[in-house]
Amino acid sequence: MSEKKLKKENLTQKLIAILTGAVAGLINGLFGGGGGMIVVPMLIFLLKRETKKAHATAILIILPLSILSGILYIWYGNLKIETGLPVALGVVAGGIIGALTLKKLSSKWIVLIFSLVMIFAGAKMLFF
Repeated sequence: MSEKKLKKENLTQKLIAILTGAVAGLINGLFGGGGGMIVVPMLIFLLKRETKKAHATAILIILPLSILSGILYIWYGNLKIETGLPVALGVVAGGIIGALTLKKLSSKWIVLIFSLVMIFAGAKMLFF
């Protein structure tokens, strides 16, 4: 493959990565979370990342987005600290457990569990 073609592919991948991040930020900013449901499939299908690496990358991407969104929600009076803090502590504990579990599961199980969670969340939103 020529050097020019490699540079073009690299630039395309970077642009897709920036777009993926922008979409995740938009989703996170609008809904206060859920960016992982968008980021993980984009990383796997558009950027051709391995399943475990896509999930780990999504966590790394979403953490600063969530912190920034949380600060803005507090700033604009849309989140009370006395409600958010206990939830945040639970999220941190769950995130640690999830990260430790991620490294023990095969990609097949990760895809299955992730798909089931997405189906359940979608059905719950549509019907309940």
